[in-house]
Amino acid sequence: MNKWKRQFLAGPYLIWIAGFLVLPLAFILYYALSRSDGSLTLENILAIASPVHRKALLLSLRIALICTFFCIVLSYPLAMILNKIRSRHQNLIVFIFILPMWMNFMLRILAWKMLLSNNGVINSILEFLGLPGIDILNTPTAVIFCMVYDFLPFMILPIYNSMARISPDLIEAARDLGAGNARVFFKIILPLTVSGVVSGIIMVFIPALTSFAISDLLGGGKVLMIGNVIEQSFMQEYNWNLGSGLSFVLMIFVIVSMMLMNSHDKEGGGAGIW
Repeated sequence: MNKWKRQFLAGPYLIWIAGFLVLPLAFILYYALSRSDGSLTLENILAIASPVHRKALLLSLRIALICTFFCIVLSYPLAMILNKIRSRHQNLIVFIFILPMWMNFMLRILAWKMLLSNNGVINSILEFLGLPGIDILNTPTAVIFCMVYDFLPFMILPIYNSMARISPDLIEAARDLGAGNARVFFKIILPLTVSGVVSGIIMVFIPALTSFAISDLLGGGKVLMIGNVIEQSFMQEYNWNLGSGLSFVLMIFVIVSMMLMNSHDKEGGGAGIW
């Protein structure tokens, strides 16, 4: 009887999974392997090899890798600073770091568009100081700036979570044995926070690779990522078969990336912070 009750309680979850995960993936796979007349084909999947689509995919990979790299470089010292703050306001400070995530995603993108525009806040300040202005809007640089800003908390939190689990006594013991700051970092802190770094890479690289809204608004149509190609195939060209084929290839990239990262995430770094 108890087993039946547990299965019954799992029913709503199974219905949710079937309706919002399994069925959409089945439709994507069907459209990816068929033409508009319903006949089977692989041309929608193989279309990724065309010059335009291959260029968009490579650009997406490059931007996602650059974004992930800068997020790691910025997040590690920030996480170390947060971990060293030992006060009753520590959780409040961490909350301030994640507060921008509560703002609407599109509003954050539009805010960056206003900041980076030729008549925006940044150029106005530079003009006031007598310095030359910057013209990076509608370039990959602007897209990377916004991506780093948007995805930085997803890198900080798992790294901070991993650092918070390191016992201070372990570091003190290493220092008592004569280890310097560099040795403590490379021999203790870095190995024990690898799981957090891996989790952060997954949570930054994948959304950066599949993003299209940021490149659409800040790229001005000049930064064509694979997400933009897929979005245009569905929404502008109404070619669901091509869009599904490209989405299927991108999904394979995402799955392979997650498998590679998870193979190195032995402890399951996670993103929890409390």
